[in-house]
Amino acid sequence: MTVLRVGRAPEPFVAKGTYFDGSRATPLTITLTIDEDAGSLVGLAETGVDLRWPLADIREAPDQAGGDQMVIQLAHDPVQRMLLPDHDLAPRLPNRTRRRAMTKRGPLLAWALAAVASVALIIFVLVPTMANQLARFIPPEGERALGEVTFNQIRTALDQTGLNPVPVCKGREGLAALEKMEARLQAALPERQALTVSVLDHEMINAFALPGNYIVFFRGLIDNAQTPEEVAAVFTHEIGHVISRDPTRHALRSAGSLGVLGLLFGDFAGGAAVLLLAERLIEATYSREAEADADVFAHAVLRDAQIAPSALASMFERLQAAGGDASGLVTHFLSHPALGDRIQAARDATPDGFQAVPVLTADEWRALQNICGQVGSQS
Repeated sequence: MTVLRVGRAPEPFVAKGTYFDGSRATPLTITLTIDEDAGSLVGLAETGVDLRWPLADIREAPDQAGGDQMVIQLAHDPVQRMLLPDHDLAPRLPNRTRRRAMTKRGPLLAWALAAVASVALIIFVLVPTMANQLARFIPPEGERALGEVTFNQIRTALDQTGLNPVPVCKGREGLAALEKMEARLQAALPERQALTVSVLDHEMINAFALPGNYIVFFRGLIDNAQTPEEVAAVFTHEIGHVISRDPTRHALRSAGSLGVLGLLFGDFAGGAAVLLLAERLIEATYSREAEADADVFAHAVLRDAQIAPSALASMFERLQAAGGDASGLVTHFLSHPALGDRIQAARDATPDGFQAVPVLTADEWRALQNICGQVGSQS
């Protein structure tokens, strides 16, 4: 004789819970039971709300309040919630910990690519366009203030400790020689420019322009120049950028790009942003057209000042040679892909039989080279 064993029926489930429908701020007290035949959790509230949730579709959500309650929701409805005072319902939910499978990866990937494309469009198209437009409307006093702030940021950023800004060299005889060089170039300009010229006591071989007619030399460039004419040629090139307002456009583009990245990644308004902005402005990698225009401008001014444009070629060659050995060399001269063409153009711009007049005397040149080393010359 065969004996049939019948499993025990599940214990009736009755519990009180708190129900949030996702549309009202006020929760409802709800009485819960299980319809074994239908495999559903049945809820009835005093207001007449009648719920039927399939047990297989119920998922347990994290309890953010402390873990002493059970929070449940429907797999395909992230809005509705139920809070139960204990976890007695857990054994009756076969899929309570199952996560919803991601079946539509294509749309997610498309949205991700669209987001990346949008950021690229903003940084590489919209920000430069807006910077170019805005640069036309910045008043001179605003441009001057931008240059002054940026200059001080660069001095601080170049110091490894961040506590002692890089000194500005102020040797009297050296400054006098630099002023004599500037006066020679100013006399050859189409229109006199109110320039602020500084030398920073730093070994970097570079010079660059900032908004507001600032031109900055590093001691390293003067140390590596063989003649004052080479320094004057770089000086003239940077004046060309100043007159074209290239530094202002570059600063606005860099600041705009960093602002966009700050919105995406956060905390870009602190030291990291200053360092990145300082590096971008020191590098000052202008467009091919802007560099070519500054070179052509320099050739003409140097000829009018009775300085051979070939001095610019000599300095470019010296920077090119130094760039192969010097670690950490940052200069927009070396970053340009057509440097060889620019060197040849500077040589071609010097007429045969050109009569050059020395920029400085031998004593003045020595004073300029020692502008950062004289007693009481720094601040």
